[in-house]
Amino acid sequence: MLRIEKLTYRVGPRVLFDEAEATVNTGHRVGLIGRNGSGKTTLLRMIDGSLEAHEGRIHVPRRWRVGITSQEAPSGTQNLISTVLAADRELAELQAEAEIATDPHRIAEIHLRLQEKHAHSAEARAARLLAGLGFNEAAQQRACDEFSGGWRMRVALAGLLFTEPDLLLLDEPTNHLDLEAALWLEDYLRDYPGTVILVSHDRGLLNRAVDEILHLEGGKLTRYQGGYDRFEEVRRMQAEVNAKLRVRQETQRQHIRSFVERFRYTASKARQAQSRLKMLDRLQPIPELREEEPITFAFPDPEPLASPLYSAEAVSLGYDGRPVLRDLSFRLDADDRIGLLGANGNGKSTLLKLLAGRLAPLAGEIRKSSKLRIGYFAQHQAEELDLEANPVLALSRRRPRDVETQLRAHLGRFGFSQERAETKIANLSGGEKARLLFALMSAERPHILLLDEPTNHLDILSRQALVQALNGFAGTTVIVSHDPHVLALTADRLWLVDGGRSVPFDGDLDEYRTLCASGSGSATAKPAGNDRGTPSKKEARRLSAERRNALAPLRRQVLEAEAMVARLEAEKTNMRDALADPALYQGDGRRAADLRRQYAQLEKSIATAEETWFSRQQAFEEAEAELSQGD
Repeated sequence: MLRIEKLTYRVGPRVLFDEAEATVNTGHRVGLIGRNGSGKTTLLRMIDGSLEAHEGRIHVPRRWRVGITSQEAPSGTQNLISTVLAADRELAELQAEAEIATDPHRIAEIHLRLQEKHAHSAEARAARLLAGLGFNEAAQQRACDEFSGGWRMRVALAGLLFTEPDLLLLDEPTNHLDLEAALWLEDYLRDYPGTVILVSHDRGLLNRAVDEILHLEGGKLTRYQGGYDRFEEVRRMQAEVNAKLRVRQETQRQHIRSFVERFRYTASKARQAQSRLKMLDRLQPIPELREEEPITFAFPDPEPLASPLYSAEAVSLGYDGRPVLRDLSFRLDADDRIGLLGANGNGKSTLLKLLAGRLAPLAGEIRKSSKLRIGYFAQHQAEELDLEANPVLALSRRRPRDVETQLRAHLGRFGFSQERAETKIANLSGGEKARLLFALMSAERPHILLLDEPTNHLDILSRQALVQALNGFAGTTVIVSHDPHVLALTADRLWLVDGGRSVPFDGDLDEYRTLCASGSGSATAKPAGNDRGTPSKKEARRLSAERRNALAPLRRQVLEAEAMVARLEAEKTNMRDALADPALYQGDGRRAADLRRQYAQLEKSIATAEETWFSRQQAFEEAEAELSQGD
């Protein structure tokens, strides 16, 4: 097993690890989590041996081969298959030596070791890994240098997986993957024969691909059984139990202090008073679990516009006169929440560029309101930021008429304090740069938000904040994400971009996962109006509009019920904090008793509100299903 013993590591005056301890059992898959900058990557590098601990030690079994995600993309004129094969240096050296060896004993050793490494199937294994990560047969034969940096990082991941190390260290392996490749990796890791330590902010991956969570907080490591959802549940229960124990302990302290004050100078009670003072010294404070407050931010709501906001009829689009997508016909309405599915290279980003006005159609007709404003987020935009500017200056260039208080107020929506708003962009973290891009894209209060992989540099809590912000946004969203959890919570409808078309996907993400596993790209996606007997496009739009109008009141009821639950839960949190305050229990206790009664009543109100929410949600889903059948 891997053992971490009294590990201490400092970066300047900051202590990343403070006598941290943990064990990872052989064959276990562990998710390493913690806020950005807490030291997760540093820990992987210490386990790998590329960094040395200041104090303590990390014991890795001597015979274990350790593999870690590369920070550099491979390059060269070799094809992808050869690049992946070369990642296993021992295999490459053995094969080269087999060509020139003359000693019969050495030849026998070489061939025995090649057999142990399954050299006969090496090329097939490399091809399977590349295929899972999105490279078809033709791409596997192309030179590595022909691909972009993001695609070459996939090749690096394939090479690492090909070596099958005993200890696999993965640092955000899905950052360069699309949803399809991320789902494949999830399945691959679930059956990986070795030990895995995975750093990820992908909640779904941490729920399905690992069986333990190692939480890094305050320089310490704490292990939890199960995936991320189980970790959250246990932490929440621990916080509630500890709050009750602290209240109980403080009450006990008050009783002891009261006894000591009354009897410490009474001869007959002096010994008992001294005994109680020692008892008071032995009472260890109940640790308070520090809640990791998420970054909260909000997109400003646009003024209302009549639907449709945007429509396309028989549109083709592409580059240099060659279409990537053909015959697209769709519309976007004021309350649409669209998630785009499809492997990288099929045209999802191309479709977003059309919507953003950054790519003109090759053919067809586009119609949109003259007042329509669109906000566009793409990861490459971070490279276009002026690194010498600060967020206030960057925003002022977008909003030159706004005064500084308005600029700071808008940045405050995205978690920028006064200090961080004045920090050079070059010194911002990846997550802060992503939030700055959110602030810039929404500066004009857009009606449509286009989001191309918005979560790459966001930790789990920041992703939750993004989900809440998108669900609270009154406009339209179109999102591409490799994080199925984010897609599931923000998209009401899914479009599959595949085979040069963009068509509605009639299913949920679980069905799409099954579809990807089967190797089919569009088994259940059918373009509207293609089959005999289906309505015309105009009729389909009319039916769709009627369906949305019929569902609108039910949707509002669901949102109202959801908001009520959220408000009551917030009230419960405030009341629980008040009950955990020792000062509450000083005096006659009537205030505490009143609060306990209110708390009990509040829990009943929450149960009733949740029941209302569930029933309204069920009614909405049933009505939606009936209307879908009627369509």
